[in-house]
Amino acid sequence: MKESFYIRFLYKTALGRSILKWLTQPGFSRLAARYLNSPASGWLIPLYIKKYHITAEACVNQNYPSFNSFFTRERNIVPQDIEQASSRLVSPCDGFLSVNSIQTGISFRIKNISYSIEQLLQNQKLAAEYQNGICLIFRLAPQNYHRYCFVDNGLAVKQVSIPGILHCMHPIALNTYPVYIENSREYTIINTRNFDTIVQMEIGALIVGKIHNHNNHIYTERGAEKGYFEFGGSTIILLIKNDIVQMEEYIIDNMQKGIETAVKYGEFIALRQQ
Repeated sequence: MKESFYIRFLYKTALGRSILKWLTQPGFSRLAARYLNSPASGWLIPLYIKKYHITAEACVNQNYPSFNSFFTRERNIVPQDIEQASSRLVSPCDGFLSVNSIQTGISFRIKNISYSIEQLLQNQKLAAEYQNGICLIFRLAPQNYHRYCFVDNGLAVKQVSIPGILHCMHPIALNTYPVYIENSREYTIINTRNFDTIVQMEIGALIVGKIHNHNNHIYTERGAEKGYFEFGGSTIILLIKNDIVQMEEYIIDNMQKGIETAVKYGEFIALRQQ
């Protein structure tokens, strides 16, 4: 994936990194969000549609008062019948999936950066429950639909919000900074019906000043909307305990090649182990 000039400038030059310190602060994202929520931002919509080849028939509404109203749009989704085959785990979103083993020291590694689950969650006891489990990372690109769902029926036992800064989610940033433990994030601990206790986490990114979670859910419903991101690339993480699921073969094949797998909201991605 070739990075844009401005991303390379921000992350690969001394001047760019000095500017980045300001850009990654939440205040900048709030300022950008104010503009993107205003009618003045409407001119960006046709440019965005053209650049990312977004089809009009994928949208419920065609009249958007601001760019962010378009970006956070609802969509005419016809996913697989996710109420069937409850033993199969579904993707919570559109995006690019990578699967990482949680190994010794309760950590996982992405490229040249090692991540501690304890740092990610800021909870030592909870982190220990996922020793030898898996960490599913869904990287949402600008062209993806930015609403996401619960992956199973269950009980939301705790919701946590962790403040932080806001790096972008481009590979160049992921290979340079420990983005997942520096960025603002929220997570929900869910006692699911089919997959034991999972952690479903949303991570904000550059210019994504707001993660909108519908925190009125006590009982989660498989496929029901959990929330949405405002403008920018974003990430969702699922933590699953050891020996709970077996990933689909096509995802395993891509894992072995070091390739992210393109997935869709509601798509089957794993099977519950017996």
